[in-house]
Amino acid sequence: MTTQRAAGLTDAEVAQRVAQGQTNDVPARAARTVPQIIRANVFTRINAILGVLLAIVVTTGSWINGLFGLLIVFNSVIGMVQEIRAKQTLDRLAIVGQAKPLVRRQSGTRQLPPADVVLGDVIELGPGDQIVVDGEMVEAADLEVDESLLTGEADAIDKGVADPVMSGSFVVAGNGAYRATRVGREAYAAQLAEEASKFTLVRSELRSGIDHILKFITYLLIPAGLLIIYTQLFTTDVGWRASVLAMVGALVPMVPEGLVLMTSLAFAVGVVRLGRRQCLVQELPAIEGLARVDVVCADKTGTLTENTMRVSQVIELGGAEGLPVRDALAALAADDARPNASIAAIAEAFPVSPDWACSARAPFKSATKWSGVSFSAHGNWVMGAPDVLLEPTSEAAAQAERIGARGLRVLLLGACDTPVDDPQAPGRVTPAALVVLEQTLRPDARGALEYFAAQGVSVKVISGDNAVSVGAVAADLGLPGDAVDARELPAEPEALAGALERHTVFGRVRPDQKRAMVHALQARDHTVAMTGDGVNDVLALKDADIGVAMGSGSSAARSVAQIVLLDNRFATLPYVVGEGRRVIGNIERVAHLFLTKTVYSVLLALLVGTVGLASALFGTEPLLYPFQPIHVTIAAWFTIGIPAFILSLAPNNEQAHSGFVRRVMSGALPAGVVVGVATFSSYLVAYRGSAATPVQQIQASTSALITLLITAGWVLAVVARPYQWWRLLLVGSCGAAYVAIFAIPLTREKFLLDPSNVALTLLALGIGALGAAAIEALWWMQAARVGGHPKLWREPAATTMAQR
Repeated sequence: MTTQRAAGLTDAEVAQRVAQGQTNDVPARAARTVPQIIRANVFTRINAILGVLLAIVVTTGSWINGLFGLLIVFNSVIGMVQEIRAKQTLDRLAIVGQAKPLVRRQSGTRQLPPADVVLGDVIELGPGDQIVVDGEMVEAADLEVDESLLTGEADAIDKGVADPVMSGSFVVAGNGAYRATRVGREAYAAQLAEEASKFTLVRSELRSGIDHILKFITYLLIPAGLLIIYTQLFTTDVGWRASVLAMVGALVPMVPEGLVLMTSLAFAVGVVRLGRRQCLVQELPAIEGLARVDVVCADKTGTLTENTMRVSQVIELGGAEGLPVRDALAALAADDARPNASIAAIAEAFPVSPDWACSARAPFKSATKWSGVSFSAHGNWVMGAPDVLLEPTSEAAAQAERIGARGLRVLLLGACDTPVDDPQAPGRVTPAALVVLEQTLRPDARGALEYFAAQGVSVKVISGDNAVSVGAVAADLGLPGDAVDARELPAEPEALAGALERHTVFGRVRPDQKRAMVHALQARDHTVAMTGDGVNDVLALKDADIGVAMGSGSSAARSVAQIVLLDNRFATLPYVVGEGRRVIGNIERVAHLFLTKTVYSVLLALLVGTVGLASALFGTEPLLYPFQPIHVTIAAWFTIGIPAFILSLAPNNEQAHSGFVRRVMSGALPAGVVVGVATFSSYLVAYRGSAATPVQQIQASTSALITLLITAGWVLAVVARPYQWWRLLLVGSCGAAYVAIFAIPLTREKFLLDPSNVALTLLALGIGALGAAAIEALWWMQAARVGGHPKLWREPAATTMAQR
């Protein structure tokens, strides 16, 4: 233990270092700047393809057929606006939630943003603090540092004066100060951050699934595109202008122009919505990942209960005659430079210190569950868990157990015969008093737990407190089952997993056990979220599928968590779960629509191209592609574009499941085949050959378009299920919009439509109805195959927290 206090820098020295560039210019998190966002949204591969096709259409002089070029503008503007909004939200919340080191300077000691630290600054440390820059210890009092996040070494390391410390590690116990020796990009953690920065989407099943779908689409586009280009330009004898427009009309719908946009849009809107609830998403897949969680491991203190405490009672024990209990409590509290919530409550209850001289200290550790101070003239005093410091059969231990059963926290104050820094400490403990602390349940914790129960998410309360006390708190919150003392749990992973499946509440859990519990649940194929706020939660937070830290918790806990609840409300978690489910469920619907469109467009191109290839080889009648670009543009308006935008942002609280790509492909492929075959059949019946007049060709194209709209519209009707009033209104409005387009003479003229041939129109309607019936049958068969019961209507349910 050192007592000499190291001097901090003067303001002049700080200014000099800033001028010399010796500042903590940490690498910026991996978020794009505004110019990068603009470039990324404008110069995309899809925009490039559409731009080339637009330029080709412009050469024909048919401006109306170039209307699909507006997609370039819409995609770019919508993507830019939403991503910039998300960036602003993330940046603002990151500043609020960042760890602020306690920097000692000659002008005073105060918390500063990490970027304001300069080379040579003296930074004070306490339990739970993260080390923000590399340095060398100049003061140390029983200091232990956990470097497992950097080195993988599980045991905490004792640090003394002149020992090096690395950024990215955190303090487990004790106090001290270090001088910054390497700052900014030279610091160890900064070098790691540049190699593996946060704010990536690499672990997102949703995004990787979209990538798989796009690869599949690419494989379809290349042969279909080449075939349609050849047949339309070289086998049809309708002139270059009509051939080019037919070729572009075939290629435009093959491009899934909105799929990536809608996915990014859903993520970005999710970030903004959660930001309004003071929820910092440090890694975007956490929104998606938490929606897949089926087990939530929650710490008690600071999560289910308020982080503040109050001393309600001090019960002096039988062996305390002649012991200065209240003076000892005041001295212990005054000696702690960085008190936790329990010591802070004692300091508030006993504010007048007797000024006892300290000769040795033992900081509190989660592994030992006690702390102590040796006072040279007043003995050795310890404070900690009664069931750890006392014999289980003693009357004091039984009394503490009875008090804890009421949900109160109980600490034992005792005198010991061994100096607290002795390896054999605490030795024989003479119980002096039981300190009873009150904690207040978070008023919204019960509602959050009820939400998780209703959604089929198991909640495990994992606490370092006495098991009986934790069980009482859990019972107050409505959690079933008896509390289990973690000291009695098996160490073998499979047996531990079985115990976790059977029980809900666990007390006296060590930090390494919390981590082992997370691993055991993951081994049983559970997706685990861990919530916590203390340094003892860090390892479990890091290894859980989703780590959730409280904003008022330790900086170490916040640094490793994917989600930080800046308002410290456990009840915010249901909103995060709901947002994740909205993202996953809605993107699945949107992907179904876009993939169906690509499948039927490619199939239609292959069918038309095959006929054209046969005409080139065998001299048969060539086949002009049925649609001009304006036709496929208006077809996409109300079967995909507008409804996809609305569905991607709509409320959706359906439970998320893995297998995104399989479900989308199994639904979209057969639906796309039905739409493509029905449209091609309708066109074949109406097509009058290369000798057809322009009116007859438009009538044939109109017939094919009617069939396409009916079948593709029915795909939308299926994807929008289970119905609510607004979903029905959406589907009905889209259908009504197409009826209006065909009914209004101006739109018929501008969009090159002619439904005046009653026989062809009725035939197109009939084929479309058959296609719609086939799509409906496929939906019912798919639901039967997966063993589920298809839902036409959303069942009425009580309003959940995520919907309120």
